[in-house]
Amino acid sequence: MSFENLKLHPSILQAIADSGYTVPTPIQAEAIPAVLAGHDIMASAQTGTGKTAAFMLPAIHRLSTPSAVKSKGPRVLILTPTRELATQVNDAARKYGKHLRLNTVSILGGMPYPLQNKLLSGYVDILVATPGRLIDHIDRGRIDFSRLEMLILDEADRMLDMGFIEDVEKIANATPASRQTLLFSATLDGNIGKLATRLLKDPKRIQVAAQQDRHENIEQRLHYVDDMAHKSRLLQHMLTDIDLTQAIVFTATKRDADMLAEDLFAQGHSAAALHGDMNQGARNRTLTKLRRGGLRVLVATDVAARGIDVAGISHVINFDLPKFAEDYVHRIGRTGRAGATGIAVSFASHKDMQILQRIERFTGQAIAAHTIAGFEPKRVPRPSAPRSGQDRKFSGKPGGNRSASGQPRREGGFARSGEKRPNSGGFAHHSGRRHG
Repeated sequence: MSFENLKLHPSILQAIADSGYTVPTPIQAEAIPAVLAGHDIMASAQTGTGKTAAFMLPAIHRLSTPSAVKSKGPRVLILTPTRELATQVNDAARKYGKHLRLNTVSILGGMPYPLQNKLLSGYVDILVATPGRLIDHIDRGRIDFSRLEMLILDEADRMLDMGFIEDVEKIANATPASRQTLLFSATLDGNIGKLATRLLKDPKRIQVAAQQDRHENIEQRLHYVDDMAHKSRLLQHMLTDIDLTQAIVFTATKRDADMLAEDLFAQGHSAAALHGDMNQGARNRTLTKLRRGGLRVLVATDVAARGIDVAGISHVINFDLPKFAEDYVHRIGRTGRAGATGIAVSFASHKDMQILQRIERFTGQAIAAHTIAGFEPKRVPRPSAPRSGQDRKFSGKPGGNRSASGQPRREGGFARSGEKRPNSGGFAHHSGRRHG
């Protein structure tokens, strides 16, 4: 199937061709015809599957026909959980709608209110917003939804995890009942299913590849660690790998992200933090520097990294395992973009065994354990139930990695063979610090 088969407006097809795309992804091939036919949809799709275009292309197609309602308000409203994802969606709207002269506006936390008020006072075709800031403008009567035709909830599962469910429902109730509603989420069960029941009308359900079929181009590695000092020394060593182009290091908290980024910078690494407490200008500058190659290591929290799409990310390192198994999939999806290969490394202590097992059950894959000479754990944590699959070598193709005793075999360094191991003194701010 080609994009021409989807019967999109010629101007959209031209924009797609300008972007170098020729064949729709599975989620696009299923979702676009359903949206064009007027169905509400609830779709399960991960970041990196082309889901943004799956809703953006038919939304823009709808905007190619003039509205019958005389108003300045938006015709399409897209809600996202984070500012970074909103920026990515806004960029996609401009890229695919560039030949149709559409007016796209972003309403995000961290932006000055006077600027947003000015943007909302003019004609708006597509409004991309985070729920909290949009609620502020709705409460002040600054948004006219009288001509809204489509409501899109992107990464609805994350919005619920972040406590936005009441805001999302309040926003939906402020829009016309005649709207078409599209919901995209990593999972369609539980609270997401209940939300869909309340907001969608007879939705068409779409699910793409199963969890175990994803990320075939990403090598996943597990390193057992004894404590924070061991974890910090191991990270410092890994960042000396000359094959590491750019990396995102994930931490559990904003405080940890700041401290770890400071420690890495002091060690001579080009590193910076990204988290929700930073103002929008600082976040934009950090991401721009990352995209331009001026930043080698980004230390981030889950919320801040949602929606980051940088082709140069060769490694993802889970300094702390995520609280939710779904976030593991989103994290490692930051590497291996646009057909490239990537490496995802996770650190785990004996306290992390339950989280690790939840991740493996969710993905349907066992994460292969590795060791690095000189950085072996004093003890290998024992899970409460046998882990499926076999461990693999630290580098190269999948293969056996067990000694006769069943312990992970010792392998060479993360860096190239023969490379000198750096000072293992660790990071002063983290050594001995209990992780929260």
